[in-house]
Amino acid sequence: MNRKGFIGGSDCVKIMQGNWLELWKVKTGREEPEDLSRNLAVRMGMWTENFNIMWFEVERNVIVTGQQTEFKADVGGIPVVGTVDGMLDRNIVECKHTNSFNKMSNVIEYYMPQLQLYMHIADVDGAYLSVIFGNSEWDSVHVKRDEDYFNSMWAVVSDFWGYVQRDEEPVGVSTPVLDQNSIAVDEMVMRDASRDNAFVDAAITYINGYEHNRVFENAKKDLKAMVADNEREVYCDQLTIRRDKRGSLRIVKR
Repeated sequence: MNRKGFIGGSDCVKIMQGNWLELWKVKTGREEPEDLSRNLAVRMGMWTENFNIMWFEVERNVIVTGQQTEFKADVGGIPVVGTVDGMLDRNIVECKHTNSFNKMSNVIEYYMPQLQLYMHIADVDGAYLSVIFGNSEWDSVHVKRDEDYFNSMWAVVSDFWGYVQRDEEPVGVSTPVLDQNSIAVDEMVMRDASRDNAFVDAAITYINGYEHNRVFENAKKDLKAMVADNEREVYCDQLTIRRDKRGSLRIVKR
């Protein structure tokens, strides 16, 4: 497939992941795009897309239209092409198939550049992300369109595109990590409380208590395991372990 002359959704993901040189070689014609015809994960995602949409429709009790609708636009002088998996009212629908060990939060973070680009060029309010995990789990979320994130991302994409137009190899480029906390997912946002002293203090207290309790529970388990079946009491200077009439073991400080 010819990937020259435009930026697509997967390109935005690669740019924001810092894979500039690899993508630059493709966009300048120095290398051919990777042949994905033998890529199992990619092919499986393509083959399960229709089922994914069908499952999304059943679970959400909706009807998805506009499958494989292509959008073309010029964004800040950069030609853009994007094909969405479906449309639902003022939203796009994007289908993904990932491994069973992945988490929805990781999928959202990874594909956010693609989602925000597609929302922008389709001029919609949001995106439904429908994800199959392995072969036994499915979930979906709604991601809100966020122009602040898009503008920040597009500044980075424009920087990359400048290297393509100048035919200049991008060397030593540092890709910023964009904050996604304010982007509403299912109408909920995230907050970094790293500078909230009260929150951090409470968190440290919780962690210390959790670790202490875990050590305590493990020690209690180990002590009881050292009491033989024919022993009614085992003790030392610090504590006693007694067996009651029902056979249960109790640990008492001395």
